[in-house]
Amino acid sequence: MPDSGSPGLKAVEALGDPRSLPDPEWIRQLTGATAEAVDAVLTEVDGLVELEAGIRARHLEGGRTDYAQFRAPFDVYAIVRLLGLSELVETGVSSGVSSAHLLLALRANGKGTLHSIDLPTAQAGPRLEKGESIVSLPPGRATGWAVPDALRKGWDLHLGPSQVLLPVVLRSLERVDLFLHDSLHTPEHLTFELEALRPKLARGGVVLADNTEWTGDAFERFARSFGVPLRARGGEDLVGLRVPTAAGPGRARASSAHRPRRAP
Repeated sequence: MPDSGSPGLKAVEALGDPRSLPDPEWIRQLTGATAEAVDAVLTEVDGLVELEAGIRARHLEGGRTDYAQFRAPFDVYAIVRLLGLSELVETGVSSGVSSAHLLLALRANGKGTLHSIDLPTAQAGPRLEKGESIVSLPPGRATGWAVPDALRKGWDLHLGPSQVLLPVVLRSLERVDLFLHDSLHTPEHLTFELEALRPKLARGGVVLADNTEWTGDAFERFARSFGVPLRARGGEDLVGLRVPTAAGPGRARASSAHRPRRAP
């Protein structure tokens, strides 16, 4: 167990999900930041206790007693802050834990937009029954139901299948600095999202995928195509990679977002 002075621990306790304890080593691997820089940015989230408690309260009101949906909200906050990222895309929202913390990081950076895509499903009755997906929306709730109203500025939320919406969203962007996959977890779907993303990925950008135990070697193959290692958070199936900052053999397609455009 971490000691009581561990950066981020107060926020973890307020959110109410011990899985969300940040992994500083994973953050360092994906950002190249020093241990001191990581600790400093994780210390920031301990100032968010009131906001985290509010998210927790919304979950309890919605019948989610021990559920924070996304296990690494403080890690993604730190990644966006440390790299100064501004153009973020995620697929899969549910209650909006990842969304809220990406938006918090953008607000702290003073710039940027989060583009989220979600295909919502509703639970059948007032209680989540055995066999129902825990990402189902409780009665009267909509996608992102735990995201505080104060954070919704700068949130570009789209409802529908990512097979349809992700290409549309990507066409509207010059580049993508961070991508988080947390939607349909099949090898085919993850491969589709990653390949759709590839032409818009910024050099030095970050790509994350959750629940990769269900998606075969799709993410590993994507990492190999860049010649970079796959980084697993604490040995879990939440994984990430950092796009090379310089173009090289086999990397040109991923760097197209930073190439000069040809004149029409």
